[in-house]
Amino acid sequence: MSNLIHEFIFRSATRTPQAEALVYGTSRLDYATLAGGVDGAAQALLAAGLGRGERVAVYLEKRIENVLAMFGAAAAGGVFVPVNPLLKPEQVGYILADCNVRVLVTSVDRLKLLAPALAACPDLHTVLVVGAGALPALPGVTLQAWDGPAPAPRAPHRVIDTDMAAILYTSGSTGKPKGVVLSHRNMVAGADSVASYLGNTAADRLLAVLPLSFDYGLSQLTTAFSVGATVVLINHLLARDVLKAVVAERVTGLAAVPPLWIQLAALPWPADCSLRYLTNSGGALQRPTLDALRAALPNAKPFLMYGLTEAFRSTYLPPDEAERRPDSMGKAIPNAEVMVLRADGSACDAGEPGELVHRGALVSLGYWNDPAKTAERFKPFVSVHQGLVLTEMAVWSGDTVRKDADGFLYFISRNDEMIKTSGYRVSPSEVEEVVYAREHVAEAAAIGVAHPALGQAIVVIAYPKEGAALTAAELLAACKPHLPAYMLPAKVVMADASLPRNPNGKIDRKLLSLQYENTFMETTQ
Repeated sequence: MSNLIHEFIFRSATRTPQAEALVYGTSRLDYATLAGGVDGAAQALLAAGLGRGERVAVYLEKRIENVLAMFGAAAAGGVFVPVNPLLKPEQVGYILADCNVRVLVTSVDRLKLLAPALAACPDLHTVLVVGAGALPALPGVTLQAWDGPAPAPRAPHRVIDTDMAAILYTSGSTGKPKGVVLSHRNMVAGADSVASYLGNTAADRLLAVLPLSFDYGLSQLTTAFSVGATVVLINHLLARDVLKAVVAERVTGLAAVPPLWIQLAALPWPADCSLRYLTNSGGALQRPTLDALRAALPNAKPFLMYGLTEAFRSTYLPPDEAERRPDSMGKAIPNAEVMVLRADGSACDAGEPGELVHRGALVSLGYWNDPAKTAERFKPFVSVHQGLVLTEMAVWSGDTVRKDADGFLYFISRNDEMIKTSGYRVSPSEVEEVVYAREHVAEAAAIGVAHPALGQAIVVIAYPKEGAALTAAELLAACKPHLPAYMLPAKVVMADASLPRNPNGKIDRKLLSLQYENTFMETTQ
């Protein structure tokens, strides 16, 4: 049994030391070698003066040193902060300063770009540098080579399962990103839960496509290590790169977000593909894409999932329900309770919209250094058992959902994304679902923009499939029979390139909203 997240690796190193654990390009590490690398990283951090619970930021593309640094920080008794490699120096600097990072692990090239931003990080005292090359001068900061001489062994700091293990930064609907604090217990419980319903075993080979700074991406590591499986790291440029890696590495499990699945569904998959399952999270997988994937990969079971960083993962739809309930989020994952509650905390009736509330071992420790936002989302859950004097904390998701008579959940909208038009509250996902169902649409996003008469007007930005001839007027006409008048887009824009993504690969509605915010105001001036 493992209580701490890094113990998964050491447990597998004891049981199956020669089993393949991690693949990156031509490098292949068995569990014994991976465990040795994690221990070496832990010793380097301890030698650098890392204290108990202090933060270690990892700013690298997906590579072996990235994995060693994260789990090495946990093994040392510190806290790892994976930083998305797509972020710009100013954004990275904000994260490092916000959570008082003491040690940074990064590459020579990244450090050169990041150096000016580090002046605003007074707590940073050491940078472990991966790779060779000339280094910038950083006053007051010690620069050390990642592969420097092994330090004298030091005992790691003692931690328990309720201590911090990681801080994951997630973009908010407004303002700066928030640091979600995860305990060892959160991460271990999440890995065990997901591995149980996916049926993961040591024979599985998971392809890590998503950023490791994204909880869904990091889960590919923790879930695989929990059962002694293999993880293949890939920094892909094109969807075709993912297909090639699946074939070459005999991958059995693939996780992605909807924009990537749309691209993957259009590719020619081999009839003897090794995939045993595929998973989706980070947004609804539209029916045309799901149907295309099921046709292309008949032997791969689709698991449609819903999660929020504040509780890692909340629900999943079993594959045998995908045909009957393709629009459902499913039910609670093992070892979690998911409720639909009214504003007063009472339970909603079947079919009644309410807020999704999650309780259990996966609920995180709140937002780092932000009591106000933590109080908004993390609230005491009062047990029905009156004899329990102490209350536990549950997380209020900010998502509106409904539950049917059989207990299956359906997403309606994020509360902060609802479009308010002509007195109605409209879910962008409802509009997008209709748009995606029209022929020739590859990507779409519905946003609300200011309108002098309507309050907000609905604008749809759509990107057609390759080679398709589709105009804005044709798409609007095709949607008209399927939407009530108040949900019909006031404007359709045909994009000439793929829609912008946020660092986690999701379509960036916030950026699109900024780009089109004056669409109707300009026409009335």
